[in-house]
Amino acid sequence: MSDSVRPETAAFAELEQLVKHLGDELASFRRRALVAEARLKTLDSTGVKGVVSPERVHFLERENAGLTTRLEAARARTQQMIDRVRFLRQQHDGAVTR
Repeated sequence: MSDSVRPETAAFAELEQLVKHLGDELASFRRRALVAEARLKTLDSTGVKGVVSPERVHFLERENAGLTTRLEAARARTQQMIDRVRFLRQQHDGAVTR
């Protein structure tokens, strides 16, 4: 430190830097808190109970889409089986009445 700089001036400059750093850190925490609150509001508005991670929600949405696809395929196969049974009954009933 230079002899021309008074100790009070140096201490004030250091204090000023510390206050600035603290202000920046506080602003960062505030931004993070606002983001977290927004996420919670989003989860609350979707009816999700408790805290669920976005990764878990994404996994469940993919799983749901897969199950929906499988269910639609099963419905189609079931309808085909019903149509075949109906056709065979019609064939059988037609052969019996002849």
